[in-house]
Amino acid sequence: MILPGPIAPMAATAWAAVIGRAIRQPEETRDMTSVDRPARPVIPTVVDRSNTAGIGRAARGARPAPFAPVAPVAPSARATSTAFAALAALAALVALCIAPVASAHWVYVSNEKDHTVSVIDSETDEVIRIIEVGERPRGVTLSRDFTRLYVCASDSDAVQVIDVATDRILHDLPSGEDPEQFALHPDDKRLYIANEDDAIATVVDVESRTVIAQIDVGVEPEGMAVSHDGRWAIVTSETSNMAHWIDTEAGEIVANTLVGQRPRDAEFNADDTELWVSAEIGGTVSIIDTATQQIVHTLEFEIPGISRDRVQPVGMELTSDGALAFIALGPSNHVAVVDRATFEVIDYVLVGRRVWHLALTPEEDKLYTTNGVSGDVTVVDVAARKATKTIKVGRYPWGVTILPNEALPAP
Repeated sequence: MILPGPIAPMAATAWAAVIGRAIRQPEETRDMTSVDRPARPVIPTVVDRSNTAGIGRAARGARPAPFAPVAPVAPSARATSTAFAALAALAALVALCIAPVASAHWVYVSNEKDHTVSVIDSETDEVIRIIEVGERPRGVTLSRDFTRLYVCASDSDAVQVIDVATDRILHDLPSGEDPEQFALHPDDKRLYIANEDDAIATVVDVESRTVIAQIDVGVEPEGMAVSHDGRWAIVTSETSNMAHWIDTEAGEIVANTLVGQRPRDAEFNADDTELWVSAEIGGTVSIIDTATQQIVHTLEFEIPGISRDRVQPVGMELTSDGALAFIALGPSNHVAVVDRATFEVIDYVLVGRRVWHLALTPEEDKLYTTNGVSGDVTVVDVAARKATKTIKVGRYPWGVTILPNEALPAP
């Protein structure tokens, strides 16, 4: 039980008063009613009013003699036990009153057609507010200190920076034309942006708000990833069918890996030894060895009752323990669950229509999927591998990112 803030102090005060009385009174007297309780003795005062003139106070009536002092009575064992139990109950109540709300996170979802970002409370799985942003928002990500939300406003040709505490747009960053996806370097300073129309990757310094590099890549760059150690930035080019390896220190491409047709998303595993790249039209996911930039395994998918051309891998999420991978399969309306030890698909989870991208909670117990055509978000129980709720958001939800509970701004 968690009491609302304004009620908690009053409840604790009331309980303290009750328990205070419990401690002061022996239990035997607390159980008595007014009828059972012995009446206090009354000592009558005899007054002679036949002749009061000139007669002093003593003649008018003597003051009753005080009661004889009563020796204190030690409380019984039962009374003492009850008092301690009451104190324990009070302590538990106070702890509940001051306990923070359970681990709710904020889930940010970009809505392409509404030009908004929906914010979902992960505790209730309800939309708690909507942020107006630029045109056709797609990629979303958070700063390393979780104070700023970055939004790719594709048709506004800008990356918008939003104050997490106020939901206010602070400023726009220069992004090049049609920014679609981006990735923030671990230094929290360099933002790598895929510019689909210009066949370039733009690197922006988020502090000075200036473009520090533009790197030529393949045709129609789409996906973007930066390794956890900051060494590599990856751009996937949809028409060139390549993953381009950018050395972040040199600021240039040093390798290209040919992957399946129309590569979309790229994700590094936790120790940066593998790069996963999804191919939307090819219907595959390539697992690439980071050291050699060579494909070591290719995943394929087959969902009973669904034609192969509707199985289109796009967004991916990898669990931090190396156990599972979740892969959104587009218009098949399913998410594939992959055992990363064997590279076997162990399940398919039915979600909303035209699933795009995914985000795991920090505990990795829930997965959120953005479903473009149905205009909603599906909540998946990771342990059960089952959809548990559908949340209506704006039109054509696309990107998703999660602000952890410990980073939520103070109310």
